[in-house]
Amino acid sequence: MSGETKRLPAFFYRLPSGREPVREWLKTFPATDRHIIGKDIKDVEFAWPLGLPLVRHLEHGLWDVRSSLPGGRAARVIFAVEHGCMVPLHGFVKKTQATPKADLDLARRRMRDLI
Repeated sequence: MSGETKRLPAFFYRLPSGREPVREWLKTFPATDRHIIGKDIKDVEFAWPLGLPLVRHLEHGLWDVRSSLPGGRAARVIFAVEHGCMVPLHGFVKKTQATPKADLDLARRRMRDLI
């Protein structure tokens, strides 16, 4: 991908305190998992718009990056597109078939902060 331009550059959501919760969440993973999730985010940046299996539209204004991790685990990064940028709002390890309401609600609140 050298020389290519990002079609949807990622800028992590930042709390008023300056913390970046998704970046902090990523740092809790082993290097192998971080690499997989980071590559998936990078793929979205360079190849947007994308659909399944990597990106799924959740609802108006929210999508998720769907990463498959070793051991059958699944990580999700919920993001919004704002002013031509990907804004990762929330990340979690998926344990159920449906996206948990609490995770979606948190992403919605953070998306409202962007507007």
